[in-house]
Amino acid sequence: MKKFRNTLVLFGLFCFCTVNAQKVRYRNVFKELGYSQAEIDNKLKKAYFDVFEGPNKVYFEEGDSLAYVSDVKNKDARSEGMSYGMMVAVQLDKKQIFDNIWRWAVKYSQHQSGPREAYFAWSIDPITKKKNSLGSASDGELYFVTSLLFASNKWGNDTGINYYKEARRILDAMWKKDGTGNIYNVINTEHKQISFVPEGDGYKWTDPSYHIPAFYEIWAEYAKDGHEEFYKACADTSRVFLHRACHPVTGLNSDYTEFSGAPHPTRWMQPGFRYDSWRVPMNIAMDYTWYGKDKKWQLDYAKRFQRFLRSKGLESYDDQFNLDGSKPEFILQAGPVKKLRHSIGLVSTAASTALINKGKESNDFVHAIWNVKLEPYDDGYFDPYFDGLMYLFNLMHLSGNYKIIQPQK
Repeated sequence: MKKFRNTLVLFGLFCFCTVNAQKVRYRNVFKELGYSQAEIDNKLKKAYFDVFEGPNKVYFEEGDSLAYVSDVKNKDARSEGMSYGMMVAVQLDKKQIFDNIWRWAVKYSQHQSGPREAYFAWSIDPITKKKNSLGSASDGELYFVTSLLFASNKWGNDTGINYYKEARRILDAMWKKDGTGNIYNVINTEHKQISFVPEGDGYKWTDPSYHIPAFYEIWAEYAKDGHEEFYKACADTSRVFLHRACHPVTGLNSDYTEFSGAPHPTRWMQPGFRYDSWRVPMNIAMDYTWYGKDKKWQLDYAKRFQRFLRSKGLESYDDQFNLDGSKPEFILQAGPVKKLRHSIGLVSTAASTALINKGKESNDFVHAIWNVKLEPYDDGYFDPYFDGLMYLFNLMHLSGNYKIIQPQK
């Protein structure tokens, strides 16, 4: 009888943990600050229109079944932007947009044979369809797989595209890549960290903005490919990695790092907090909201990061820094422009830290993204692609519209 009671207790605990693991509270921070739901809905609708449909859109359709997302300032279509577009589409229930982008990616970007089979060329000329680079950027595969798993959960797999099968194709191919042709797993299996690129020397270092622990948790839950424990370990490793990669005072991280978190210099860029790094606070805020397994450190990080930006002027802080917060001598060029500015993209991702830090000191960051306008800067420079997607993503996060998509019942 005692054994039976113990079994019931364990079963009850299992059910309690399982049920509660699914009960994620997605805060609507804008509403908490007094914005009406109608205002919030209109703000998100307008942002989506600007990025996907308006005169400065980055989403372009070809016929009635294909479409790509373009980094218009660089005149290419990137696996980064394509997979971002798919994540926006599945989160906002825009199935046709999702399917159009996926079909274009498969047709023009995904390698169908050879050592890179199932991986994606990271840059394509959208006019000629020429692959500007055959290699992959690992975050593209990360977002492709996660958005496909969400699509499978949301729409099922019998409406024209078997989303789960497509996600598994990428993952199963990934696990077969053992260095043949100098091509590897997207994840460095020794370090349990995502690689900068899954080939050559790029397999031996990383990009902190590619570290999205929450996505590994999704893979562990829904990929069902036999690597569940590995993915969970990767999520935990990424959380610890971010502790090391983020400066103890400013919270800033370098765009590229060693697996230790130490800055990694390249021939094209000196270490520093730049465009890629803008995504780190957003990724940390997502992990805090979705899984909450590192809340103490994440709260400390959010406070440090906010405090640093505030010290530089909340309405004027630059978008590139040395890790100690000083002004960098090296400035990374954006398209044709090489200039520090107060960027829409960083204003947007900085606001996501309000999801972690519930104190009043976060309010100004939320009002800042609310008041920013996705339009050209005073000097005429405009980036509807990266600025636009960071803006849209973080409006989704802060309004409670970026969620774990569970299987539909």
